[in-house]
Amino acid sequence: MKLCGALIVLMTLSAAYGLRCYTCVNSSPSSCTQVLSCPTGFDRCSSVTASGYVTKSCMPSQLCISPIKCCSGDLCNGAIPTGPSVLLLLLSSAIITFFV
Repeated sequence: MKLCGALIVLMTLSAAYGLRCYTCVNSSPSSCTQVLSCPTGFDRCSSVTASGYVTKSCMPSQLCISPIKCCSGDLCNGAIPTGPSVLLLLLSSAIITFFV
């Protein structure tokens, strides 16, 4: 029961603080680490890359058209993509499971 209460409090706090996105203008992808709390009406995190530079910010969903990439979770326009590391972790776990 205490766990349910804690989850409700955490969900309420995250909704009260709104969406958070990484933000930067014309920087290298690895240096874009500043976090911004999005203002009312800005319900997406955006990221656009041109000529090797990236611009990330909050954006209204109506403006999310190509080549702008948008997402809707907290910090979803991540500073550094983590996809390959997760794949390697799963692969190494599978190998260990089969051979140990």
